[in-house]
Amino acid sequence: MKDGIRLFVAATLPSSLKDLLEGQLQHYSHPNIRVLPRQNLHLTLYFIGNVPRQQLAHIQQQTALIAKKHASFTLTFEQTEPGPKPKHPRLIWARFAAHPAFEALSQDLTRALSEHPPKTQKSIPHVTLARFRKDQKAPQNLPTISEDEPLYLPVQEISLWQSVLGSPHPTYSILNSYALA
Repeated sequence: MKDGIRLFVAATLPSSLKDLLEGQLQHYSHPNIRVLPRQNLHLTLYFIGNVPRQQLAHIQQQTALIAKKHASFTLTFEQTEPGPKPKHPRLIWARFAAHPAFEALSQDLTRALSEHPPKTQKSIPHVTLARFRKDQKAPQNLPTISEDEPLYLPVQEISLWQSVLGSPHPTYSILNSYALA
């Protein structure tokens, strides 16, 4: 799309969580794994995709309205693992426990920002840390890592992010942030 813009809605991560998750990546050293840059780490709520640039104001307005309807919440870290399908993983992610507030927010964003929203879409709260090279065989027997102490991710605001495709990784930037109620 020539005059388009690639967008998604996500929550930012505190630096302390980024530090911990980056430390866990030392257990995943393999030439077919591409680690995401620190500045790209986020908790996705809804991937919008490519839209005409003239829709940006409407998307910002809808995102702001949805943020006002949802309260802050806190996610609990479960583990870092290959995913989303354990037998055929595409990436390494930090997975968080399911939370009704996350699910409700994700569903509202999907309904408001999708041209053809699915009837139901189960979202797994996660942070993508690395991706496997598509042209290579996925590494096998990768570990699952959990923490001894509980680890939490407070979600107090959501942001509208722009993604500009590039190599070896896209460049992400936050266009607007919206406090949750």
